[in-house]
Order: sequence, then structure tokens, then C-alpha cells
Amino acid sequence: MATWRRDGRVTALQRLGCAGLAGALSLSLTAPLELLTVLAQVGTWHCRRGLRGAGQSLCRAEGLRALWKGNLTACLRLFPYSALQLAASRRLVILFTDELGHISHWRAIMAGSLAGMVATIVTYPTDVIKTRLIVQNRLEPSYEGILHAFYKIYRQEGLLALYRGVSPAILGAVPFSAGSFFVYINLDKIWRQPIVHFTPLQNFINGCVAAGVAQTLSFPFETVKRKMQAQSPWLPHYGAVDVHFTGMADCFRQTVKNKGVLGLWSGLTPSLLKIVPYFGVMFSTFEFCKRVCLYRNGYIESPLNYKLTPGVDQSLQPQELRELKLLRRQNFEPTKSALEN
Repeated sequence: MATWRRDGRVTALQRLGCAGLAGALSLSLTAPLELLTVLAQVGTWHCRRGLRGAGQSLCRAEGLRALWKGNLTACLRLFPYSALQLAASRRLVILFTDELGHISHWRAIMAGSLAGMVATIVTYPTDVIKTRLIVQNRLEPSYEGILHAFYKIYRQEGLLALYRGVSPAILGAVPFSAGSFFVYINLDKIWRQPIVHFTPLQNFINGCVAAGVAQTLSFPFETVKRKMQAQSPWLPHYGAVDVHFTGMADCFRQTVKNKGVLGLWSGLTPSLLKIVPYFGVMFSTFEFCKRVCLYRNGYIESPLNYKLTPGVDQSLQPQELRELKLLRRQNFEPTKSALEN
């Protein structure tokens, strides 16, 4: 069993800001690996010579900036996605928590997965736009930007085109949750100690391993999703997708028929390579941003460490602490004024 806890010394808006900034920075630093993953999943011509050859071909053809195609869309998507996921997760965790405030790892993972599905469905059009911006030629673009891509896809292909590939995205959540659960239920056996005693480094390793296993299991659905997002009769060469299909099931069949079963895992290598730097940058950035918030709220002496401010009740909420400080200041001012007279 695990207890659902969040640091009450940081407001919900501050947590969202920390998560958004940490996510944007980690996405930006690992954007080239994400781009190579998408290109390999779609099956564009860049990937015919392997991972390194794909990067070199893309840079020669479109310049170094091409490695960050679609990254702005991914970063902008983070804030509404994180807000929706946080709101849905809080509701679901409360629903799955028992009377004592405890929640099992399985239920916690289920709550997180369901919250992720809700956020994915609502923000899915931005994911389609990101894929389209990645597969297009930056020097001869079909879309001039995020808003132009949204408008053009809607006018040419209809509203449903902005949700093309949402079915495999939802179905992929099942093996993703199963993979995460498989890792977490065996953590105490792997480390040979109770889960509650894990160090921050152990939790970081656990997160990376769980993400790697879950991503590997759900990757075929991710591959099919990317192919469905990229394919369009309005794009040159139908979006440069390496197979032609009429739907999700046909995409699975055509991919296996033309590329073999392993074709469903095309792009897995760069996807796994980005896990450690992605989570490393995200966790470290989030922790630093959290320390800044705790410092601004008055709970710690410096944003460079977690040394507590003397005389401050750490159990108080930020609003309560501000009200207490204001009350003390008001009580002090009359005394000071009387001494001056």
C-alpha cells in the first residue's frame, strides 16, 4: 500500500508552473531524439540509413533547426495537458483512496493512466499537428505554423482528421499501465527493501525502468498512431508514410506485411535513449522550481537547499502562512508607532 501525498506548502498553480517548465525544458533538450522516433515510426526516407544517418540526412536537407521541428507545439501542449491530467488525477485518486487515505500502487497507476487518457483525448489535435510539422519539409512547408496547420487540416480534411489515430493512442494505455504495474509491484524484490525506504536515486531509476518497459510494450500502438496522424492525401507522398492503409487494423496488417513484426517497433531505440535525460532534466528542474516556490512562500531559507526557515510552521498552507505574517505585521506596527511617539 502507498499513501497519496503532495506537498501542501506549494500551491496548485505553482505545481502546474513547475511541471510545465520542467516538461518544456526536458522536451526541448530531447527534441532531436523525439523527432527521430517519429520519423522512424512514420517511415520517412530519412530513416533508411539508421538513426545516425537519419539525423545527418535531415540536417543536410533542411538544416540543423529541423531537429526541433514540432517542439514548440509539444511545449505549448504541456500546460493544458498537465492541467487536465492534474485535475483528473486528483479526482480519480480521491475516488480510489480508502478511508485511511491509502491507495495501492495498482490503483495509483490506474488513476494516473485514466487521467492521462482524459488529457490525451482533449489535447489530441495538438499531437496530430506536431506529427504533421515533423514529417513536412521545413524548407518547402505544407503548414506555415501551428495555427495554419490547425486551420488547413480542419478545412481540407475535416474535424475528424484532428483525431486521426486516437484509437491506438487509447488502446496503448492498456499495455503501458500493465508494464508500469509489473515494474512497481516488483520494486521491493529488486532492491530487497521496502518501497517506503527508497532514496531519490532509486525512485529515479525506478521511474526510468518503468517508463522503458511500459513504452516498449505500448510502442506498436504508438507507431500505428503516428502513421495514421501523418497520412494525408493533401500532403506530398501522402505524408511520407511507408505503408498505405484504410484504418487502424489495416495499418497493423500493412506494417507487418511490408516491414515485418519488428516494423511495429521502428524508432524504439531513440525513444528509449531519451528516457534517462528526459526524466533526469525533468526531475531536477522540477525540484529546483519547487525550492524556488518554497523560498518565495517563506518555508525555506534559500532556493539552493531545503534548509527550513526557523520559526515557521511547515504544516501551514501558503495562504495561512501569508495571513499569519500579515497579522504579525499589523500587530507589530502599532507598537512601533507608539515607541516613536
